[in-house]
Amino acid sequence: MAEAYLVEALRTPVTRRGGALAGVHPADLGAHVLAGLMRRSGVDPGAVDDVVMGCVDTIGPQAGCIARTSWLAAGLPDHVPGVTVDRQCGSSQQAVHFAAQAVLSGTADVVVAAGVQNMSAIPISAAMTAGQHFGFADPFSGSAGWQRRYGNAEISQFRSAEMIASKWHTSREAMEAFALRSHQRAVEAVGSGWFEKEILPLGEATVDTCPRPDTSAEKMAALAPLEEGGSITAAMASQISDGAAALLVMSEQAVRDHGVTPRARIHHLSVSGADPVWMLTAPIPATARALARTGLTIDDIDLVEINEAFAPVVMAWLAETGADPARVNVGGGAIALGHPLGATGARLMTTLLHSLERTGGRFGLQTMCEGGGQANVTIIERLG
Repeated sequence: MAEAYLVEALRTPVTRRGGALAGVHPADLGAHVLAGLMRRSGVDPGAVDDVVMGCVDTIGPQAGCIARTSWLAAGLPDHVPGVTVDRQCGSSQQAVHFAAQAVLSGTADVVVAAGVQNMSAIPISAAMTAGQHFGFADPFSGSAGWQRRYGNAEISQFRSAEMIASKWHTSREAMEAFALRSHQRAVEAVGSGWFEKEILPLGEATVDTCPRPDTSAEKMAALAPLEEGGSITAAMASQISDGAAALLVMSEQAVRDHGVTPRARIHHLSVSGADPVWMLTAPIPATARALARTGLTIDDIDLVEINEAFAPVVMAWLAETGADPARVNVGGGAIALGHPLGATGARLMTTLLHSLERTGGRFGLQTMCEGGGQANVTIIERLG
């Protein structure tokens, strides 16, 4: 049976909007991790079959197939192609899936999976609003087919977060406590050097800058809700940020040919859809499906990285899966560490791999909610 192995994984620090990476061209941001990945792995860049890179809002400097542009900007061989993937927040987790699927199918042996996003340069949802210049509405209200199916249902991640909080009876105080714990874990992780091996500094960006050591329950309680009458505040949401990450996926034959030691095996990968109006609940059924297909239980999973798009998303997932919170986002999540959209999937996988190695865990699970009501699930098995 064919196998797909993770050989190397690294990322830039994730920095706040307007921070140290804000002025870095997205192609150069992507180039930095691609060049670093190949250098650190010791694998000949000319042997790479494809570069699959996640990115959202691919307009302006992120347009023109940022995967290909980043590879060339890194000075790497021009015969290696690239393709850009947009599965919204899960774009670079899907990049890992496509890379692994190419290897598992036997059609490729060495594939780079990556993600990049400069949210300081390209504001969130910039691609969705770009059509207004040409007289088109947003992707939902402008579609007759969508209107026939969903009517005037509000499609909003903020609305979805409020709906989840209400359905799972999650109080504002509980969500603030969850958010505070995310910051506390991230501050501890950064201070303890947990991320040092996975981070490739870029200029003045040497560490993650989004965690707030000075935040408190009192400061969070003073914030106004994002929606009038709601309970979700900015403190419970992932932070707008900039970053990039990359992983090297190889076949068993390629591992032997290049004399490298694989660090983990792709044990499972899948993607599922759910109600697009609820949007952010898809990780719940997607995780159940992944566990059922592998024969694993949630107790078999040593560590979980689930994207903290909003606190209630993860809290509902915890309630439904019965996962041990002590094993979930142990170094903090996107509420504290930031969510550079197209880069986050690869960032989470990079952190998951390094965390399994740091703790000696065997199985790690990654999942995240995505626009359109979707969720990817990846389970990896640490080797060695």
